[in-house]
Amino acid sequence: MVRHDLAEGPRPWTDRPADYDPDTVRFAVFSDLTGGEREGIFEIAVEQLNLLRPELIVNVGDLIEGGTDRAELDRQWDSFDARARKARAPVFYTGGNHDLLGEEMRHTWEDRNGPRYYHFRHRDVLFLVLDTEDHSLDRLREITQLRREAIRIADEQGWEAFGQTEYANMPEDETGMISQAQSDYMVKALADNSDVRWTFLLMHKAPWTYGDMPTWLTIEQALGERPYTVFQGHRHAYRHRQRNGRDYIRLATTGGVFLPEHGRSMDQVVWVTVDDDGAHIANLLMSGILDKTGQIPLNGAGRCLEAADCPGE
Repeated sequence: MVRHDLAEGPRPWTDRPADYDPDTVRFAVFSDLTGGEREGIFEIAVEQLNLLRPELIVNVGDLIEGGTDRAELDRQWDSFDARARKARAPVFYTGGNHDLLGEEMRHTWEDRNGPRYYHFRHRDVLFLVLDTEDHSLDRLREITQLRREAIRIADEQGWEAFGQTEYANMPEDETGMISQAQSDYMVKALADNSDVRWTFLLMHKAPWTYGDMPTWLTIEQALGERPYTVFQGHRHAYRHRQRNGRDYIRLATTGGVFLPEHGRSMDQVVWVTVDDDGAHIANLLMSGILDKTGQIPLNGAGRCLEAADCPGE
């Protein structure tokens, strides 16, 4: 409530009540920072999120570059963990192909982070965190070999050459996989949390791209008429679409390589407010989140934060 000492009569403000509700939930989402990480960008994003002060922070995967050597994977996770811990809110991890698409990467995730898919509630908001690399071990090994060769080509010839590899043109590169066990888990999580105000699904790849994956369709059917929003990543370019009358949003990057051939490629974070009127989504360009001095934190003013502004990067 606004307190003042003015007598009855006209007042120099509108008559709307202050927009405050203790039941409102505010959280942030960030996107891919790897797949060709651009040094220092994610650190800037963490400082910007600390200025915004969300209650919690979630993401859509690709948190490390990945690989096959356990010592190197641990080094990468140590680096990401140290940077994520600088956030002034809890950061909930989602796995992407750079985090999970390999037997050693899967084991490393499970040793360090626990389950590859899970759910949690924050007050009356439900979050489903999916693993879209939920392949059988045999298929995982096959894909791992093809991915290793594609990464070698990218290192030697650049990311344009990567797009011509067998790995980059596999259906799994776009859709990933959701196992029956994971689908069953998510259906149960939905049934056990039927009283929530809103549901958010966080995943890296889009399991509806090449036809509808049956295990994904089962999850969508279980969502039913409840209000929900889907966030995904992977292509490093923003896209909004509606499916089943709901928002399905593919985020751009938060430090990953720009891929403007897939759409608007920019460094961003997302601010989400959930209140009695629904879920309100604001896409924030990192280039526009300034500190009190009017500068991008961590001397970020000289960094290119959108592909259109730096076509040569």
